[in-house]
Amino acid sequence: MNLFTGVHHVAIIASDYAKSREFYVNTLGLRVVSEVYRAARHSWKLNLAFADGVEIELFSFPSPPARVSRPEAAGLRHLALRTNQFDQTLRTLAERRAVLEPTRVDELTGKRFAFLADPDGLPIEVYEE
Repeated sequence: MNLFTGVHHVAIIASDYAKSREFYVNTLGLRVVSEVYRAARHSWKLNLAFADGVEIELFSFPSPPARVSRPEAAGLRHLALRTNQFDQTLRTLAERRAVLEPTRVDELTGKRFAFLADPDGLPIEVYEE
C-alpha cells in the first residue's frame, strides 16, 4: 500500500537569501508562489514551484550553521530534478552561468544525468526522463 502520492516540497535554508533566490528563480526557472518576511524570526520564506506542483521552500535565518553537502555525506544526498529535454536544459543552465559537471550515464537505467550546485553547494542533479 502506497501511503504517499508524491513529494509536496523540499525545504532549503540559504546562507545568502538574495543569492539563492536569484539561483532558484532565474537559473533554475522556478515559479514564485509566495514570499514573506517573518520579522519575529528575521527570516524570509519563499515558496517556489515546479510545473508539476512540487515546491521548494527557501528559507533564510540569521547565521545558519554550515552543513556538509558532499554527495556521499550522511543525510540528504542531493536534489534530483527530472527533465524530458535533457540537452536543452543543460544548454539553458549553461547560458544562465550554471557550472555543470560532465554528463554521466546511469548504469542501471541508461539515462543521462549531470550535477550542478546551488549557491550553498547543495548538489542538484539534472536527470533525463
